[in-house]
Amino acid sequence: MNAEARSFPAPGKLNLMLRVVGRRADGYHLLQTVFRFIDYGDTLTFRVRRDGAINRVNAVEGVPVEQDLALRAARLLRDRAGAKAGVDITLDKRLPLGGGLGGGSSDAATTLLALNCLWELDLARARLLELALELGADVPVFVFGENAWAEGVGEELRSVILPPAWYVVLAPPVTVSTQRIFAHPGLKRDTKMVRIQSFSAVGPNENDLQAVVCQEHPEIGRHLAWLNQFGRAMLTGSGACVFAAFDSSGEAREVLAKLPGSMTGFVARGLEQHPMRDLAR
Repeated sequence: MNAEARSFPAPGKLNLMLRVVGRRADGYHLLQTVFRFIDYGDTLTFRVRRDGAINRVNAVEGVPVEQDLALRAARLLRDRAGAKAGVDITLDKRLPLGGGLGGGSSDAATTLLALNCLWELDLARARLLELALELGADVPVFVFGENAWAEGVGEELRSVILPPAWYVVLAPPVTVSTQRIFAHPGLKRDTKMVRIQSFSAVGPNENDLQAVVCQEHPEIGRHLAWLNQFGRAMLTGSGACVFAAFDSSGEAREVLAKLPGSMTGFVARGLEQHPMRDLAR
């Protein structure tokens, strides 16, 4: 078990479509969505310890230690797998908090995949997916490792092949409460289910949360309106980030170069699969 520090990526995701199709008896909403990984995200560095302790060694603004999903993932994996080792974790945070890009979920998944390797546990992907779901509904897709059509609360996953695309992603300076949005009385909860064959990766798609999010946070609507000048813009997840797809890096970067000084954003390439896809069997 090597004690040298090793770094691993935690890519962001975009929801290329999000439909709220029902609600379970326990209050969880039933969804249909399409996840796409992007080449922009966080980085986690792990140094294995032999005393079983699990620590984050750096301060991260907006992510207190007690709420860090990466630490929760490490502890869950250690306890369920009976691991004797521990780890020091450094989190380099690039994904905006509360942005709908899956930052905390991706950090948790990268932790499960990396420590399964570094602690030499050799757990199968199916077992890691079970642990991932305990950490949150968005965590499994990052362990699944492929762009995916998702149903249920987000845990029923089928791989999809998506065409190459570049995205302009804008990050409005607000944090959206996912819990508040899903509890909103104005949220549409009975959208008709569609078949996977009906999804278009290139045509306009919808996010059922978008209207409520923009009602609660007009600043997000302002960012959508600006980006809509150049392409079909939509919200990812429950926001706050919004995005539009383009055919080339050059086209996307031309749009980003026009961004007003009052807005921030970045260009990201859509990935064919998670960069750590092959770490689990």
